[in-house]
Amino acid sequence: MSTDNAIEIEGLTKRFGDLVAVDRIDLTARAGTVLGVLGPNGAGKTTMVRMLATLSRPTAGTARVGGYDIVRDAPEVRSLIGLTGQFAGIDELLTGEENLRFIGRLLGMPTRDAKARARELLAQFNLSDAADKAAKAYSGGMRRRLDLAASLVGRPRILFLDEPTTGLDPRARGELWELVRGLVADGTTVLLTTQYLEEADQLAHEIVVIDQGRTIATGTPTQLKSKIGGQTLRIQPEDHGQLDGLRALVAERFPDLDPIVEAGAITVGVNDDGIMPTLAADLRDRGIALTEFHLGLSSLDEVFLTLTGHRTEADDEAQPEEAAK
Repeated sequence: MSTDNAIEIEGLTKRFGDLVAVDRIDLTARAGTVLGVLGPNGAGKTTMVRMLATLSRPTAGTARVGGYDIVRDAPEVRSLIGLTGQFAGIDELLTGEENLRFIGRLLGMPTRDAKARARELLAQFNLSDAADKAAKAYSGGMRRRLDLAASLVGRPRILFLDEPTTGLDPRARGELWELVRGLVADGTTVLLTTQYLEEADQLAHEIVVIDQGRTIATGTPTQLKSKIGGQTLRIQPEDHGQLDGLRALVAERFPDLDPIVEAGAITVGVNDDGIMPTLAADLRDRGIALTEFHLGLSSLDEVFLTLTGHRTEADDEAQPEEAAK
């Protein structure tokens, strides 16, 4: 394992009977960075995280976390990592401080050290004023911050965040993003799974896109956006019956790209906005009236749509370990 990499995965696979939840995934996460794992519900993200956290054994393939094999060296791996899942794993009957002290004691800390660490984290996560309140009285954003704090009690070098902002409002999501940036600035390596394109764009140094258990693209956000061109053209005809004709025209003008048809519109990546007047003239000559003719900067959403043919919000069937996620 390279000393520059905190996580290295080769051919990692997980099967549940005939269902292949994770299919020969390869990836690396450089130390001190955020690796974003982007994909829809049922893509295999949580199943992969469970294997990396030694909670589930792989069917095939290998993975090393912090230099340790996730199967042979499971205790060593656990000593290096923290894990925050989609749903807060805190005891709602305990106070914020009691939750963190409890984790500290489970990790073998002396009572005094566990209490000091709890207070340190409560201050870091802006929860000191609620330290003596039962967690059930916390807001959703406060619970997520407390859950993240709990995963940091043991000062992990590597942190797995499995869709940590699911269900949070924009303000709470932004607060959590800032906390993650601070952790990485202090040297923590973060593997972040998410369905939110903006979240991956905001936090990740590199991104792995997975769909139906397979890796379909890797790269920095900028590199992935460049796959479909620097800009995205969206065209929506007034008459949906003209979609086929519109697609044929767009394919004629952009022969190297595959236009995506979705929600009654055509989306295609372009690198030359000079095509717009010519294309508009072609549309007018063919009598295709439009309700939308828009050119904008490419986003990760268009990247995912181009790569998979559907958006991350698609209603994919969940994997066994990702039900209701």
